Amino acid sequence: MILLNCENLCVGYEGKGVASGISFSVNQGDYLCVIGENGAGKSTLIKTILELQKPLSGKIERHYKKTELGYLPQQTVVQKDFPATVEEIVLSGFLGKIWFFYGKNEKQAARKNMERFGIENFAKKSFRELSGGQKQRVLLARAMCSAQKLLVLDEPVAGLDPKITEELYEFSKDINKEGLTIIMITHDMQAIKNASHILAIGSGQFFGTKEEFAKTEQGKYFLGETK
Repeated sequence: MILLNCENLCVGYEGKGVASGISFSVNQGDYLCVIGENGAGKSTLIKTILELQKPLSGKIERHYKKTELGYLPQQTVVQKDFPATVEEIVLSGFLGKIWFFYGKNEKQAARKNMERFGIENFAKKSFRELSGGQKQRVLLARAMCSAQKLLVLDEPVAGLDPKITEELYEFSKDINKEGLTIIMITHDMQAIKNASHILAIGSGQFFGTKEEFAKTEQGKYFLGETK
């Protein structure tokens, strides 16, 4: 089942394109890694997919509801210093799905996601007191509260140490195996090991399976098989 289909997209700001000719599709259960050089338009593409901005041209077909999508953006200074408890931040992932108060079902789901990522003991702790890796787990648990069909991760391991990075990649692999579709923007080629498909934008655009990508000169370069 196709969840997302993009045809000949041009994305950018204020009428100025930063990436064009982008075509790809995402099926249920896929794990898509979006790669490219700095400034290639990766984050701009994701913001366009998330309807945070409009495409300059091209076509996007979405076969999911906004409330079925979870999003983990790049961490900002504001996010790192949220004046709220861990539980409050995780529960906020349900905003948009409820009208007034968090009910029993939302609280149980939030607790389940905190347990999944090993942060249940921090539930009443202030978010700003956590380490970088713990904060990212909290924000991932928050995203999971809304991710029924699709989870979008924008540079989820930026600034994290190798051990925490590996843990987050394992989390994403396990979540994908359970059937959740993932789109991840990354500069880290280690992330590709879990991908089913690769979208490379910028110079030398590519879309296909990880195996197909590995056979290309670009794939060999990114995967470290050539100098």
